[in-house]
Amino acid sequence: MVAGLDEKLEPIYQEVLHRNPGETEFHQAVREVLETLGPVLVKYPELADRKIIQLCCEPERQIIFRVPWQDDKGQTHINRAFRVEFNSALGPYKGGMRFHPSVYLGIIKFLGFEQIFKNALTGMPIGGGKGGSDFDPKGRSDAEIMRFCQSMMTELYRHLGEYTDVPAGDIGVGQREIGYLFGQYKRITNRYESGVFTGKGLDWGGSRARKEATGFGTVFFTNEMLKVRSDSLDGKTCVVSGSGNVAIYAMEKAMELGAKVVACSDSNGVIVDKEGIDLDLVKQIKEVERRRINAYVQEKKSARYLEDGNIWEVPCHVALPCATQNELNGHDAKALVKNGCIVVAEGANMPCTPEAVRIFSDAGIAFGPGKAANAGGVATSALEMQQNASRDSWTFEHTEERLREIMVDIHRNCYETADEFGAPGNYVTGANITGFLKVGRAMMAMGVV
Repeated sequence: MVAGLDEKLEPIYQEVLHRNPGETEFHQAVREVLETLGPVLVKYPELADRKIIQLCCEPERQIIFRVPWQDDKGQTHINRAFRVEFNSALGPYKGGMRFHPSVYLGIIKFLGFEQIFKNALTGMPIGGGKGGSDFDPKGRSDAEIMRFCQSMMTELYRHLGEYTDVPAGDIGVGQREIGYLFGQYKRITNRYESGVFTGKGLDWGGSRARKEATGFGTVFFTNEMLKVRSDSLDGKTCVVSGSGNVAIYAMEKAMELGAKVVACSDSNGVIVDKEGIDLDLVKQIKEVERRRINAYVQEKKSARYLEDGNIWEVPCHVALPCATQNELNGHDAKALVKNGCIVVAEGANMPCTPEAVRIFSDAGIAFGPGKAANAGGVATSALEMQQNASRDSWTFEHTEERLREIMVDIHRNCYETADEFGAPGNYVTGANITGFLKVGRAMMAMGVV
């Protein structure tokens, strides 16, 4: 038997391994949830009788297709694309699209599986799904990206709809890509169906605060974790991995709440600025000029650049991994503990390895798992859908306040559930059980479907 799993759950995990060979990220995500569900089956044995866990582990639908497109020189390329519509018990499938060379079915399934419970935690009526392609937008012209997106949507459109499946952005997919995808959807379907995509531009159905939502939400959750410890972000030193959308706005909100952010990164290296990161400069480099983060040190003499450096070795009180999965391992976790870190919150999806999470738990560090801590993005996507449905547009302040309320609710529910099931302060347990019970009860109500 694999250590850490209830004996009733071991056969379920083995079945997942057997049915999904080679999909290591998906295996990791499933195991992380199963490890916390033993007490749930004791309290609610009907969930086991109806095989709700097995149903949650098997997507309702998996779509794989080729995407042929031509570059600016007329050369043909063929990429592979995916949409995994995982669970619609609470609402239409909802989850982002990722464009990155590492994308394969196992990553999309891991992300979609996480999305089921993350979306449930928001309290919004949205199911779980995810999609993407192994297409790499880096170094491609706008015209090439447009042609790829149009080719992809020519197949994908038939599976989407505001009551069916609602994609959004993720790594490699921002407002530019969403625009091209939505434009082709509109052209093919002859419908201006705003609610079929989220992350849209403000001029064409987007929501204020959506761009900021994941990063802001992660920091709201972090501050709530500190509050129950009679503490706050004010005066804390913070490091944030990544320098994309989530990382930038996590840094912004952390600074607003009084933290000093001293480091961020990209896939090539780390910048450390002892005077505090100049966020306007980071935005100019990454959002406007689309350059590598090492350009920062050309403008700031107080900063140093660590090529292939390790951001987790920079001393801090607060660590926010906001880049990609499994970026923070056991060695990194030990370095954070040694250097006095007191709270870690995942802005990315599953950025901490299981070993890292165990080390944080053993050291008494407050740890916010991604399905709770980074749920602000999809929560605000649901708010965007709400505005689209009512043909309305809210102010930034109203939307941000709704986001804050949702993140406070998620924190409270996770905290109280963890306490109820004998794991006080364990947000992994609290998030998994809260999300699973909400989805499981809905599935029970709808019968064997």
